[in-house]
Amino acid sequence: MTHEHAQPPEDFQPNHQNGTSADSDGATPSSLPAPREFSAGERYPVSFAIFAMGRSHKGLAAQLLREIGLFAGQEILLFQLWDKDSQSQNSLGRALRLDHSTVAKSVKRLEEAGLVSRSRSPEDGRVTLVSLTDAGRALEQRVTEVWQQVEQATTEGFTEEELATLTRLALKAAANADKHLK
Repeated sequence: MTHEHAQPPEDFQPNHQNGTSADSDGATPSSLPAPREFSAGERYPVSFAIFAMGRSHKGLAAQLLREIGLFAGQEILLFQLWDKDSQSQNSLGRALRLDHSTVAKSVKRLEEAGLVSRSRSPEDGRVTLVSLTDAGRALEQRVTEVWQQVEQATTEGFTEEELATLTRLALKAAANADKHLK
């Protein structure tokens, strides 16, 4: 998959003061560097690498999930239910680190697709339980195959040591960022 980036107009020349336009008379000193496509990767290489990896990973997953009728992110909720069915919306949100409205929207879409059902907890009527339907259970193998494809494509050419290092560092970076979330 190739990524196309927006290119500046051919006559674009950065101004040495703000880097966005030519001098008022149109002249630009030849000592100025050519305009760069995108500098965030140079200025913040780790953050940009994480952003690029996440975007590409999510894009590939979304493409493959669309083929089986899911939106990206819905499969994570389904994985949680395949591990333990009939969970409250709140516990799903906590386990997946998602806010209540995101979980509610995803559950509603999954319910409309006939993959889950919602019911009130018999122990506490204020609690909404989310359970898999037969159709939701039947989708597990196909979703697992999608994630296997995404994992294989994403890690193509990696050694076992690189895979272990990537996993360890990615989880460490996530934990570091999480410490700063409010």
